[in-house]
Amino acid sequence: MKVGVVGAGLVGATAAYALTLRGSCSEIILTDQNGARARAEAQDIAHAAPVSHGARVGSGPLTDLRGSAVVIVAAGANQKPGESRLDLLQKNAAIFRELIPQVVAAAPGATLLIATNPVDVLTDLTARLAPGASVMGSGTVLDSARFRHLIAGHAGVDGTHVHGHVLGEHGDSEVLAWSTASVAGLPVADFMAARGREWTPEIRAQIDADTRGAAAQIIAGKHATYYGIGAALARITERVLGDRRGILTVSAPTPEFGVSLSLPRVVGRGGVLDTIPPALTGPERQQLERSAAVLRDALAALD
Repeated sequence: MKVGVVGAGLVGATAAYALTLRGSCSEIILTDQNGARARAEAQDIAHAAPVSHGARVGSGPLTDLRGSAVVIVAAGANQKPGESRLDLLQKNAAIFRELIPQVVAAAPGATLLIATNPVDVLTDLTARLAPGASVMGSGTVLDSARFRHLIAGHAGVDGTHVHGHVLGEHGDSEVLAWSTASVAGLPVADFMAARGREWTPEIRAQIDADTRGAAAQIIAGKHATYYGIGAALARITERVLGDRRGILTVSAPTPEFGVSLSLPRVVGRGGVLDTIPPALTGPERQQLERSAAVLRDALAALD
């Protein structure tokens, strides 16, 4: 029940904090090229352990990842205002080419959970750099949570009772699969009608725009996003550690599309256990194909 976190910046540290508060594991090790930052974050998070679930939280070099069941990789450059996730590709790919072999050497049996953006292309790169390893990316787990949150706000219900998937790229070409969306088992429009709540094409379009634009809105206001992704990473990690067999839209190499992208997948011990192809409408399928094409073009730029 040991989890390693590589990269003790805002995303990595917040993921470690979420793991601690949720009681997701028994031990967390943070590592970063800035050792002082990793030590400080680990010390700060460790002080929350006695008033939550008592996890052991520490820091150290990459070699201390030994024995980790899951390693969250959150190292790399941050997304700046006005910068797309794909703009980050070249600099973070260079970091990964040096980092990933060291992570695999330190924790050869771990599931590698990639959080660094652009997450889909870096998940693919990691799979190339670590052949045979269990690799997945956080994908659109956060985007799907944003989608559900916004629908829940209009429905006036708890967001855990809203289901729906965002597919494809974690980025500008992502696909909001409205055909998969439901509230309490009903299609969204039917639920809204049953409760007498307003539901118009304009509201649906606003949810679409707000889901896609959430990261940009947050970055414009406070320069980074980390709470939502930190919680999402903790949830994915729990599914692996506990062999929970949860359905999550993580990113993983997908031969059908020739690239890593997000689809509903069964996540348990060992990482991705199966992929569940969603029943999409014709337009949604076309959007997914276009999203895959965007990612293939980005991946080709690395070759």
